[in-house]
Amino acid sequence: MGPLRTLSTLIGLSFLSHPVFSAPEAAWPYAADIPASQTLDVGLAGEQPVDIARFLLARGASQSSINSTGNQMAFVDNVTGRRQLWIKNLPDGQAKQLTWGNGISFYAWHPDGQRLIYGADNNGDEREAFFILNADGLKEKVLLPYSDGFRSFGSFSNDGEKFTYASTERNGRDFDIYLHDMKTGENKMIFQAEFGYFPQAWRPGSDEIIVTETRGEDAEDVYMLSAESGELRPLFKPDVAAAFSEFHWTDDGSKLYFVSNLNREMKAIFAYDPASKKTKQVIGSQFDIDDFIVCGQDSMLLWTENRDGIDTLLKKPVGSIETSEIPLPDGDYSISCTKDSTNVLVSINSATSPGEVYLIDAQSRQQTVVYRAEMAGISRKNLVNPVQVSFPARDGVTLHGQLYMPKGQEGQAPVVIDVHGGPTSQAKMGWQPLTQYLVGKGIAVLDINVRGSTGYGKTFTRLDNQERRLDSVRDLVDALTWMKTDKRLDANNAAVMGGSYGGYMVNAVMGKYPDAFKAGASFVGVSDWVRALKSASPALMASDRIEYGDIREQKWQDFYAVNSPINTVNDIKAPMFYEHGANDPRDPVTESDRMVKILRDKNIPVTYLRFPDEGHGVSKLENRIIFYRELAAFLEQHLKTQ
Repeated sequence: MGPLRTLSTLIGLSFLSHPVFSAPEAAWPYAADIPASQTLDVGLAGEQPVDIARFLLARGASQSSINSTGNQMAFVDNVTGRRQLWIKNLPDGQAKQLTWGNGISFYAWHPDGQRLIYGADNNGDEREAFFILNADGLKEKVLLPYSDGFRSFGSFSNDGEKFTYASTERNGRDFDIYLHDMKTGENKMIFQAEFGYFPQAWRPGSDEIIVTETRGEDAEDVYMLSAESGELRPLFKPDVAAAFSEFHWTDDGSKLYFVSNLNREMKAIFAYDPASKKTKQVIGSQFDIDDFIVCGQDSMLLWTENRDGIDTLLKKPVGSIETSEIPLPDGDYSISCTKDSTNVLVSINSATSPGEVYLIDAQSRQQTVVYRAEMAGISRKNLVNPVQVSFPARDGVTLHGQLYMPKGQEGQAPVVIDVHGGPTSQAKMGWQPLTQYLVGKGIAVLDINVRGSTGYGKTFTRLDNQERRLDSVRDLVDALTWMKTDKRLDANNAAVMGGSYGGYMVNAVMGKYPDAFKAGASFVGVSDWVRALKSASPALMASDRIEYGDIREQKWQDFYAVNSPINTVNDIKAPMFYEHGANDPRDPVTESDRMVKILRDKNIPVTYLRFPDEGHGVSKLENRIIFYRELAAFLEQHLKTQ
């Protein structure tokens, strides 16, 4: 179900706009499953192995972006235990906290560079209110109050007087497109949708807005919408579905740049001319292009290439054939710039840092670190970088992953296979507190990319569609077969964990292959696809019909009645760990409740953390510490280490 079930495993979820609707939950009868506050013990600085709490207390900047005047950066930090918005003068100002509530879900700079819009929900329910806040933090206004509707921010008009957003407020289910007037406060529906339509980039000097429609798990159709007339004109509706993202208009509105895998395997940069209605590929690669920006008065193109889960930053002057790389530390990048300069802000999340920010002059390549991560007393020299691995599944499909090995390992290490959410997502190099803790305890971690993952081409991403759903589950067992050929790893001493869609994968593999793993850990995962697909928002049903099959058809009801984890739960033999937030609007808490009850009735050992104040992920610091500590203890208990 795509964005619904995408999880940044164990750290809390990306705040995405697509919900699953569920009935109110009944009271949970097992009081011991409701986590209680604990005394925080972080161990001693320099102590080895490092206490799990220190990895959680290490913090960095995420989602950093530069304002239009180039003198300030905004970013998200959770030093308070919540995701809050911060700001910093560039290059060497003091960071200042701007928001103070439950935690934010998104933010964006206003075009004037002096204000920011942000969204916030209540304890993970994802019903966001929108606010506008001055960059000095002294003036704030509610733009859209809390409601039962789900919202997705679009973009500001170029003069900043209006912005677009999608919302389900009309009927609670379909994402219509709205226009909000910043001066009058008026909200106007400009397009009534069926399923999911989402506003993107506003064309300069016009009332035209790029709009995408969900088409499959990994694809969109693209339209031009007139905000004045409501006319929706198709731009791209290819026969073979393609992904479209990173829309950027030139300042005069004469050209639209975007990233797509239109008529190709890997994502490339394209340019569309509205006058001639012609499209051409501008930059292609053997790798996926992820982030893309246009800087310096439309004079410079910058983008990141995803090379087996590690990003590379490249640039190309417009009109030149020369492409060059800007060297940076390995990691997962996000980039932003101003229209008027070639200064680029690069946020790097890596295996040894939870987020540092570089300010780079793209022309001179001069680099300044403008934000350094706080490592909570952890020495980076003791942390582990992954190695990229590839290996064959039993049917010949090549699988991929990031393998983290304990330092100085003697003999074969027990291993945890970590399964990402999505399924159309990718395990990339990044800050993973639990992974670093486990390797410090002598346990290897394989951050796996099974079929269905992104980053390895359009064909690979679609290898798990419909009847092939269980092929990706089988990939987890084939990973163990490969491990038996690697003398560093003990494939007979392995556990599997994952969140969101990865939680489904754990539920599925533990029941279908009950002898493969010694333990399983599932977080906010689906257990009953029939229920999940029937109750999904129509905004996602278009993608579900392609990814999973149309659940309205008896064929697919029969398929998932047999192949949902709730129907193989009685075959699970190994100890299990579950986590779920009671406020989860995507995969209701009952998805884990049912698994736990059945397993306990069978006397299978189950540890369950059922957070009353969380949603689709664990966002609050105190809850994350409880979660990590319990999960780490569970894995250590069931995996033998030397």
